[in-house]
This record gives sequence, C-alpha cells and structure tokens, in this order.
Amino acid sequence: MKKIVVLTGAGVSAESGIKTFRDHDGLWENHDVMEVASIEGWHKNKELVLQFYNDRRKQLKEVQPNIAHQLLATLEDKYQVVIVTQNVDDLHERGGSSNIIHLHGSLNKVRSVVHEELVYDWDKDLHLGDTCEKGTQLRPHIVWFGEMVPMLEFAMQEVLTADIVLVIGTSMQVYPAASLVGYAPANCPIYYIDPKPTINYELGRRKNLTIVEEVASVGVRQVVEKLLKNM
Repeated sequence: MKKIVVLTGAGVSAESGIKTFRDHDGLWENHDVMEVASIEGWHKNKELVLQFYNDRRKQLKEVQPNIAHQLLATLEDKYQVVIVTQNVDDLHERGGSSNIIHLHGSLNKVRSVVHEELVYDWDKDLHLGDTCEKGTQLRPHIVWFGEMVPMLEFAMQEVLTADIVLVIGTSMQVYPAASLVGYAPANCPIYYIDPKPTINYELGRRKNLTIVEEVASVGVRQVVEKLLKNM
C-alpha cells in the first residue's frame, strides 16, 4: 500500500470558521500574535495567554470539520495516510483521519510548565492555580514562537518514506514546518493546494510538483478524486 503524507496548515481549517493571524496583518483575534503565542508573551502576561486559549477552545467546540478534512479521511481506504498538521485544532480527527501528528500541539491538551512529560486531555477553561499531579502550573500544550518543535523529527521520518506528498493550506513560510517537504524522496509527486501558493526553496527545486491554486475544499476534492481513480 502506497504512503501519502499530508502537510496541512491553517488554510485547511479556515473554511470551518477558524481564523488565522496571517489573514489579519499579524493579529490573531485582535491580539498581536507574539503576545499570545510566544514564550515571552507567556512570561509577561499569563492570564492573557490562558484566556486567549480558553476562548480558542470554546470556539473549537462550535465549528465542524469541512469537506477537505472529510475527503482526506477517505484516502485511508486505498493508501497509508499520515497527516502532519501545523494546526492545533482537532478537525482532522473529527473528520475521520486516524494517523495525525500535531507539530504545534493541541488545544485539547495541557501540560506542566516544569514537568513537560505530564500532558493531560483538557476540554474546559484553564486558569492560574490549575496544577499537575506534582503541583506545578499547567499551560496550553502548544508550541509557541521561541520554543522547540518536539514532533518535528517524527514528521521528518514520515516524509522521508512518502510515496506522495500533499501540501494543503499553508504559506510555506513558517519554519521549521515549511522545511518538511524537502525531506520527500527525489521523485515523489507533490501536490500543493492553496489559493495563494508561495513557492519556497524546498518546493522550487522539485520537478514533480503540481500546484492547485484553489481553497482547500475545492483543491482537495480534485486531488483526492485523482488519487483514488489512479488506484
């Protein structure tokens, strides 16, 4: 069974109603992204950061997977599929996909600020004073600007063994995530689906690249139908 690795960004969830800071001049829900998505922002104003992610968690409960999420799940009928997402929502899971790597963490998890291995499922508000089993403050299980990306190595290993790579709804400008496509085998077909595609270095040197200049719901349908037909 051939293996498809899918690299997704904010564009795959935008049609579900989840906003992205890159659409609003660096503002995310009227906040400077560095205030709410950086380790410096956390140390400066923990209450603001916690409230921001509490609001994002509530918003997530109000949205549903869109057709792009659901179509990606249908690929599992014919292919081994691994989804590597920069998104912190759970729409891929709810859309039916079963093998997902969250590069930047998850809104539905929290972890200890000291004992990072202590990670908990979390679907309610998080406040100062909420602690782990060892008594240290909990924080969103999100990779912020200025932090390492622990799942990057796992994602790289998946891309290295891909037969086909799909890149969906990402600017290809946020590193290290944008570098992942560069690990695909030399002759691996790559499909880049985005209404405003940006060809970075890793994509620009690829000979087997197909650009689908569409929003995720349209472009994913075109590519998934082609891949299933080819089988």
